[in-house]
Amino acid sequence: MTVKPNNDISHDAAPPLGDSKSLAEDATTTLEQEQDRNRDQPTEPGETQQQQQSSSESELVNRGFQALEVKKANWWSYFTTVDFYIVLVLGQVLALCITSTNTFSSFLAENGTNIPAFQSIFTYILLLIIWWPIALYRLGPRAWVRALVRDGWKYFILSFLDVQGNYFTVLAYRYTNILSAQLINFWAIVVVVILSFLLLRVRYRPFQIVGILVCCGGMGLLIASDHITGASGNAAADRLRGDLFALLGATCYGLTNTFEEFLVSKRPVPEVLSFMALWGSCILAVQAAIFDRASIQQAVWTGPVVGYLVGFTLCLSLFYSVVPLVLRLASAAFYNISLLTANFWGVVIGIHVFGYAVHFLYPVAFVLILLGLAVYFLAGGVLGESKKPWLGENQEAGVAGFGTAKLKAIQAARKQQALAEEDLEGGSVPAVAQQQ
Repeated sequence: MTVKPNNDISHDAAPPLGDSKSLAEDATTTLEQEQDRNRDQPTEPGETQQQQQSSSESELVNRGFQALEVKKANWWSYFTTVDFYIVLVLGQVLALCITSTNTFSSFLAENGTNIPAFQSIFTYILLLIIWWPIALYRLGPRAWVRALVRDGWKYFILSFLDVQGNYFTVLAYRYTNILSAQLINFWAIVVVVILSFLLLRVRYRPFQIVGILVCCGGMGLLIASDHITGASGNAAADRLRGDLFALLGATCYGLTNTFEEFLVSKRPVPEVLSFMALWGSCILAVQAAIFDRASIQQAVWTGPVVGYLVGFTLCLSLFYSVVPLVLRLASAAFYNISLLTANFWGVVIGIHVFGYAVHFLYPVAFVLILLGLAVYFLAGGVLGESKKPWLGENQEAGVAGFGTAKLKAIQAARKQQALAEEDLEGGSVPAVAQQQ
């Protein structure tokens, strides 16, 4: 989204060179005067100090956005930033984590241990052990309890949708074949795009739509190669039931991703993950006690099984910890299309672990998906998708956390102000003054 320039900035002719010191002082004053106005003037009736600080922060963010957008406004701007490569790598890290969890689940099933709900509870417990102390330290116990009372129901819904998405997807693979389940998983991308458009006021650019379609085309090649090589599995115990479970799981995934993007943009990551882990542990404990009780009794507990369970827990915990960063730097849509490469990484692991053979379409599909991810960010501006439309023009409703556009704008504004002060001390005309 392009930030509108501040119409209050004057464009008067440059003064004589002898007045450069005066011009520098005026430039520094321009950078500071709006922030200092609320502090110097008496408080209006009914206006609180917190409101004044919020107004000053909004003005600071606005100046930061102007500096960022003016600095790089080309269609390839986002490709020149570190954020693009970070989010691209993080997307593939998530795909590798998903592939690793699937591999460990296969090892567990081969060793007679098939407990989908029970094996996931350890992930939520580990997340709770990691992120709950961090949340208490960062927020304070009282603030955490207030967040529980105020927003606990939101995090419960988020955790419930996430748990059910995992559960129904596992059930789908029991009744239908891999090909049908993979095709239906595309529905999660559709759900995310529709919900983001309708509820979060996201407006997708043509390049983003093309990028999504290119990624889906690459995934289509992966599925086609599975079908050609017979890796899709033709046997299905009850295809209709399995397809319905896959559709329900994909819908839950789409709802979860969109809702989590909304929450992490407004609240600190430790708070979101600590509540998600808390409610997820409770939900899975009840669900495992009801549905996995017989499977737990029949499970084979050996050294390798414990090792596979530990690997599954560590990979999935890393996955959940990285997801909020991707949702802040990019979006739920980008997150979902990044996961499409998981099949390729699965084959790479399968070559070395299970002795799979690679079909020639797999490398082509992988490159096609990566190309789609790059096309997705064409003409996106220097901020990419980190500036969320539902947070306001200056991201007033959002948190200034790692990966957010609000923090980037604040840092840019402070850097610009520091440079202006250095130029003033050195007796030279700052860059911002030269632009006026």
